[in-house]
Amino acid sequence: MQQSIAALIAALAQFPQHLRTHYATIPPARARFRPATWDGCPSEHFDPLEQLWHVRDIERDGYHVRFRRTLEEDAPVLADIDSYALAASKGERGTAEQALDEFADARAHTVGMLSALTAEQLDRPAQFEGYGPITVRGLMHLLCSHDHQHLSGLQWLAAKGQE
Repeated sequence: MQQSIAALIAALAQFPQHLRTHYATIPPARARFRPATWDGCPSEHFDPLEQLWHVRDIERDGYHVRFRRTLEEDAPVLADIDSYALAASKGERGTAEQALDEFADARAHTVGMLSALTAEQLDRPAQFEGYGPITVRGLMHLLCSHDHQHLSGLQWLAAKGQE
C-alpha cells in the first residue's frame, strides 16, 4: 500500500516538468489558439496559455483547500469548482513562464504536505460535490487524473493547431 502512495506522490511531483515539456510543443504564436470547435477536447475549453493558469488555479484554489479541509474537518463537503467562472474572476494573466513557475511552487507545497501523511490521514473521508464519497487518497488520484487530462488537452490543442 505504501509503495502505491509513493508512486502516486512521485507522479504528482514529476508533473510540473511534464506540463512544461508538453507546453513547449505549442509554438509561441499559438499560445492563445482557440479551435473552431472543441468537439473531442479531453480537457476544459481553455487555450494553451489558459490551460497553464487553470492548472495553477485548481492546485491552489481547489486541491490545497480540499486536502486541508479533509485533513482538518470531519467529513467536509468539498465544492466542485466552476473552472470557467474561476478563470473569469482572475482576469488577464501573465506569461506561460509565470504560470509554470507558480504552478511548480504550488505543486511542491502539495507534494510536501502529502508526503508527510500517515495511513490514517490518507483514509480521512470527505464528500466531493458532483463526485461522492472520497478520501485524501482518492483526492490524490483525482489530482493525478486532472494532471493527465490537461496534458491530453495540450496535445489535443497542438494537433488542432496543425490543421
